[in-house]
Amino acid sequence: MNNIYIIGVGLIGGSMALDIKSNNKQAKIFGIDINDSHLDQALECNVIDEKATYDDLKEADLVVLSIPVDKAVLELPKVLDAISETTLVIDVGSTKHPVCKVIENHNMRRNFLATHPIAGTEFSGPKAAIHQLFQKKTNIICEVEKTAFKLQEKALQLFSDLGMRIRYMNPEAHDKHIAYMSHLSHISSFMLGKTVIEKEKNECDIFDMAGSGFESTVRLAKSSPEMWTPIFKQNKENVIETLDEYINNLKQFKSLMESDDFDEIYNEMQNTNHIKDILKGIA
Repeated sequence: MNNIYIIGVGLIGGSMALDIKSNNKQAKIFGIDINDSHLDQALECNVIDEKATYDDLKEADLVVLSIPVDKAVLELPKVLDAISETTLVIDVGSTKHPVCKVIENHNMRRNFLATHPIAGTEFSGPKAAIHQLFQKKTNIICEVEKTAFKLQEKALQLFSDLGMRIRYMNPEAHDKHIAYMSHLSHISSFMLGKTVIEKEKNECDIFDMAGSGFESTVRLAKSSPEMWTPIFKQNKENVIETLDEYINNLKQFKSLMESDDFDEIYNEMQNTNHIKDILKGIA
């Protein structure tokens, strides 16, 4: 695949472009973005080789749709309308059911593969793109059976070249599980940051006392609201379910504190330490 079109040249699309160029010297990367300054930055950083428009997509071997999920459900049908019979289209959004649903009856459905690379940082935009972002990361693929087999093969080779592990999942299961593993952690980080900012009006005190624990816990609060608000909106029911369970656990912890039951608090934390073994197994 030599003609690569990135729609939405930010962290994920841009990082994918960098690694594709490193792995395939024949590849030419074209950028499409509603923000022209993003394209200028991407050119300056050598993330893309040229600017492009949807009119050029008929020449594409691969199209990577890397835009906020609310925009993806609007743009994906237009992208499929513009491509050739041999073009592979993938999206990289954090919700999968809405985007799969919107093109389920499209006559070019077989050209689309729904994916979610579990990779990223708290930064956004073309300048956030980095090499080897996807090394040893998991890529969730949904409804693989609906994609043409030859295009599946091309996609799997691409993901292998990027250094990714593959998991297959249906869109509904993906959206439920990712609410726990990603969406809840972002909400927790945003709300921790909000709580501290509201309580500690003197920002100098925050910075002076902030240790590595606080910094790592609140890191995700630096993420883009433009990207995350649509994710929460699309995955509302699953996110609310996770919040209910999380809030109940916080209330229980508070109740133990109020009753001076620190033996049970110790037990709660010791039992939760098992997360170390789980995360070690993932790593």
